[in-house]
Amino acid sequence: MTEIQILNAISPVAKEAFGDEYTLVKESADPKAILVRSFNMHEMDIPESVLAIGRAGAGTNNIPIDRMSEKGVAVFNTPGANANAVAELVLTGLLLSGRKVIDGVEWARGLAGQEDVPALVEKGKSQFVGQEVTGKTLGVIGLGAIGARVANNAVHLGMNVIGYDPFLTVKNAFFLSRQVKYTQNVQDVWKESDFITLHLPLNKETRGLVNAETFDTMKDGSVLLNFARGELVDTDAVLAAVASGKLSRYVTDFPNEKLLNVPNVIAIPHLGASTPESEDNCARMAAEELKQYIEEGIIRNSVNLPQMELPPITDHRALFIHKNVPNILSAITSAVSGQGINIENMVNRSKGTMACTCVETEKPIPEAVLSALLASPDILRARIIK
Repeated sequence: MTEIQILNAISPVAKEAFGDEYTLVKESADPKAILVRSFNMHEMDIPESVLAIGRAGAGTNNIPIDRMSEKGVAVFNTPGANANAVAELVLTGLLLSGRKVIDGVEWARGLAGQEDVPALVEKGKSQFVGQEVTGKTLGVIGLGAIGARVANNAVHLGMNVIGYDPFLTVKNAFFLSRQVKYTQNVQDVWKESDFITLHLPLNKETRGLVNAETFDTMKDGSVLLNFARGELVDTDAVLAAVASGKLSRYVTDFPNEKLLNVPNVIAIPHLGASTPESEDNCARMAAEELKQYIEEGIIRNSVNLPQMELPPITDHRALFIHKNVPNILSAITSAVSGQGINIENMVNRSKGTMACTCVETEKPIPEAVLSALLASPDILRARIIK
């Protein structure tokens, strides 16, 4: 029975996706893979037996990706699996930011026990006047699975939508409504938008992307929504922008202590993917990715390894994870052919500094060949798949 270690509570559909040959355990000395949601793995001792880590979600900041790459461990995520749940909450935040609904609800609760509440409501409601979103301009920064859905839904709400994404994929470009105006200059988004929503990953290039300089280019009284990652926005800068009126509202799914109880800041407790449908989708997708990698060497949605798939034509397959440097391919083929074994099918793919080679042979490759290849510091992992 193949053991998969789980570091968080995972939807039961993960077990269904793995099937009867796998068991999901909380503790294991030699798991084949790890399935995780939010658990911080950076200080974790990860067993040598681990071939892959599956993140049931999109963000992988809680996984030591560089360390895993050095060990030849594939890291997968589940892009798009929670896209609908997050997109729906973004639209909720968009509507709440235009209308002072939350402020009004809190005020109305304070009327409990007073006489003639209907009259008090009519007298006090004017302090909660807000704006409609129809006819306003929404800027969407990041047009991936979530951003593209938000953009399309905003079009249906009657908004003018402008989108920016320097890495827009063909798939997402086709998914986008033709009414979404695409720009290759992010400054267009800052300057033209009444509402701006962020949908991009957190990395060294995007950390603190929204800062005091950014706010200077935005419209007075604009609204910023952050359902991507808290660190994309400089907290002190956003507080200054809210206090000055540059921002009429800041809506975030990533509150910190500075953002709590601040007027015109709507702090949501990271509810973006908190739906049973989203959790099921993420768990199923992560389990399927891990199972395909373990059983067939198929790589889909890896954040550190290239996409790779080799249609089977023989019963013997081996997978090599290695650095993207010269002569590795010739070393593998020479080692295999040196045993009098013919390679019937092969695929080699690279992604940055990492590369993978999958070979199918007419007969099994001896373990001694793998051991000899692993003596090279450039070959990080080698295994017989079947």
